[in-house]
Amino acid sequence: MNLQPSLENNLIHIRPLSLDDYEQLFQTASDPEIWVQHSTSDRWLPDGFKKFFDESIQSKGALVIIDKWSNTIIGSSRFHIEEDIADAVEIGWSFLSKAFWGGGYNRSIKSLMIEHALQSKDNVLFLIAFDNIRSQKATEKLGGEQIYIDDYPQYFINKKKHLRFRINQRIWEMQFWPQSAQ
Repeated sequence: MNLQPSLENNLIHIRPLSLDDYEQLFQTASDPEIWVQHSTSDRWLPDGFKKFFDESIQSKGALVIIDKWSNTIIGSSRFHIEEDIADAVEIGWSFLSKAFWGGGYNRSIKSLMIEHALQSKDNVLFLIAFDNIRSQKATEKLGGEQIYIDDYPQYFINKKKHLRFRINQRIWEMQFWPQSAQ
């Protein structure tokens, strides 16, 4: 699976994250309210963001999200292959500028990423902080179902409990294919 594709629709362009994106992405990330429900809430600070950005570059799966109308970076996300779970890829480490919350941008971003992932994998996974209700509800609206893996019923990252959600090929096609085929 190509973990750093270029994807686009009428609202956004998603492309691989590059070192040149640092300043503009930091400007987007510098709003503390973006990070309140995330498991690592210091990413709006210079040191926290630098660590996040460096890890994103090293992951070789990080993407930057560009608003087509303003041609500005409005957030980022990442693909990650789950080694312990067969035929799955995780979408995560996502954030979006508050100016783009609630207007269909998150759904647009995740739909492009899910469709890309399901071309190579049968399952798309999301690991979401237990208290990140906003992301949980957004994932459920996309057809995500909360799952547990027998050996890992609870996930803790930075001492915060996380929940795992899954969207599989069958659910995605049942939910979205009939609409796009018309």
